[in-house]
Amino acid sequence: MLAGVLCTLGLLAGILVVMEFGRRLGVRRLAEYGGDAATGVAAVEGGVFALLGLLLAFTFSGAASRFDTRRQQIVEEANNIGTAYLRIDLVPAEFQPELRETFRQYTDSRITVYRKVPDFEAVRAELARGADLQRRIWTLAVAGSRDADSPAARMLLLPALNAMFDITTTRTFASQVHPPALVFVMLLILMLASSFLAGHAMAAAKHRGRLHMLCFAVVMSATAYIILDFEFPRLGLMRIDNFDQVIVDVRAGMR
Repeated sequence: MLAGVLCTLGLLAGILVVMEFGRRLGVRRLAEYGGDAATGVAAVEGGVFALLGLLLAFTFSGAASRFDTRRQQIVEEANNIGTAYLRIDLVPAEFQPELRETFRQYTDSRITVYRKVPDFEAVRAELARGADLQRRIWTLAVAGSRDADSPAARMLLLPALNAMFDITTTRTFASQVHPPALVFVMLLILMLASSFLAGHAMAAAKHRGRLHMLCFAVVMSATAYIILDFEFPRLGLMRIDNFDQVIVDVRAGMR
């Protein structure tokens, strides 16, 4: 979160500096060339600002969509864990206590994974522990299904376990899906270019429009911060941690 705030403040300062540079250059050009200095500038400004708006819309929409997908995946994993846990009743009674205890350990591990963020070394270690527990659960479930009197255990429990295991891979991959770094670099370049052109356009005014310059800088930097918040929802202000409560509730119901 601190890194995001510092980057936003840096962008805010950068936009203000570039706008001031653009304004001063515009004042110098007006003094040197008069009204001809603004000839043809409107077309360039329109193209740059239009491209900036398009890229902002693209990155904002994509980040918001990925944010919503990650929330849905938390609920999906909670449902998968709960369904698989209920189907333990299908295996013979002698397998159930150990299988249930391993399920509890596995659910605790899944909760812990996302509580460890941003300690990524700890996250990787917990993911490895979860993978070991998955193998243990699968071994017990296969043995129990083999000894079950009804084929229902094999037909219902094992597919539920597959779904429970698959969603962990899906969530891990989804947390790493972001636009290419080049998109963010391009967005930064367009923001600074637009700031320069906005400052250049203010050169005709007799007085420096400090309020307008500040408003432009704040809006641009705040938009960039929100996009980053959407992209990394466990590091900023807009978080999905509260959705982890769904899995915590499932764990609390494991008797």
